Amino acid sequence: MAGKNSITGAGGAQGTTGKTLLRGASVLGGPPQDVLIDGQTIAETGSGITAAGAEVIEADGRILLPGLVDLHTHLREPGREDSETVLTGTMAAAKGGFTAVHAMANTFPVADTAGVVEQVWRLGRESGYCDVQPVGAVTVGLEGKQLAELGAMHDSAAGVRVFSDDGKCVDDAVIMRRALEYVKAFDGVVAQHAQEPRLTEGAQMNEGTVSAELGLGGWPAVAEESVIARDVLLAAHVGSRVHICHLSTAGSVELVRWAKSKGWNVTAEVTPHHLLLTDELVRSYDPVYKVNPPLRTEADVNALREALADGTIDCVATDHAPHPHEDKDCEWGAAAMGMVGLETALPVLQHTMVETGLLDWAGLAERMSYRPAAIGRLHGQGRPVAAGEPANLLLIDPGYRGTVDPAGFASRSRNTPYEGRELPGRVTHTWLRGRATLVDGKLA
Repeated sequence: MAGKNSITGAGGAQGTTGKTLLRGASVLGGPPQDVLIDGQTIAETGSGITAAGAEVIEADGRILLPGLVDLHTHLREPGREDSETVLTGTMAAAKGGFTAVHAMANTFPVADTAGVVEQVWRLGRESGYCDVQPVGAVTVGLEGKQLAELGAMHDSAAGVRVFSDDGKCVDDAVIMRRALEYVKAFDGVVAQHAQEPRLTEGAQMNEGTVSAELGLGGWPAVAEESVIARDVLLAAHVGSRVHICHLSTAGSVELVRWAKSKGWNVTAEVTPHHLLLTDELVRSYDPVYKVNPPLRTEADVNALREALADGTIDCVATDHAPHPHEDKDCEWGAAAMGMVGLETALPVLQHTMVETGLLDWAGLAERMSYRPAAIGRLHGQGRPVAAGEPANLLLIDPGYRGTVDPAGFASRSRNTPYEGRELPGRVTHTWLRGRATLVDGKLA
């Protein structure tokens, strides 16, 4: 059995590898240097490094970053393999530069027992493309009525530390309090999908000017903000950790900022699509833009970008939500909510945060690798690019410009909001503990 949240990998990713020498890589956007990978670790960094028999990759100033860590991924297996499998989802992750993902619990059956989370964990080990850390459900069947087997899931081989009913909100304050008290015993965290269900009945999009003009049911910002306000207060009362999933409004930003000013143990994530897209796109009635929480206003987008830059929002999480074609190729009201995001996350962040000057590459690594790994308590992931550290790495060509074509996705689903849009940057290589999972943009 592996230690808690210490995933050793599977297949080739687990065994000893040879040597790889990266020449002229810009580590975290800094001056070009050489990086030697020996086996599963980074052996040396510097200039003029030589290594007999090593595979040499001329990085030519491409950016070398630590492997990305996603706190919020839907891999759909078990139960919805028509949308995604652990294998195809981790292949998509490798193409996006991710070396670890957290698999959400809304599968069929729900990941609310030790048996189901261990199944997902073992499927991740077998895939070999990416570490898969299961997220356990907070309540049985995601029904919000009875706590799931939190302790058993933590004590299982999967070593679950993150619990979430994502897709649904833990709207009962007593249940939420009990969950926070329970996970505190083993330094776990409850990741809350902040959505007051009574305020969002029949909601189809963000409540505002556009929803009024289109005649679509509105999803008010207060439905998110009221739950966040309650839960940061509960976390402070219990002295436990709470993480806010897919923050989407300017008001939510202010609540998290206030909670952090109090010294409370509150963290938050934002998705790439909430950093770029607005509710104006819903005017097209294209269901690809239907997502939970909904796309918000330009003012919200700007507030989210600023909060990610100043650290109020801790990290970026994709909320990768694959759906089969028929679930999106229909009228707006009948369409499923969600977007795929693993393969486009880094280009979107380069576009919205790096090229705007809000973050440099080191800051991006902080928010897409170090901090999510720390929140999930993942060992061996989200580590510095330095000698002696695990060789979980990615190489990105920031000068690349290309049009998003979902036909080339590794994901089984194609519901991307970026089809036909030009985005910068292309991940060319990914390494999981020294083993290449992506080489020259192609899966290894």
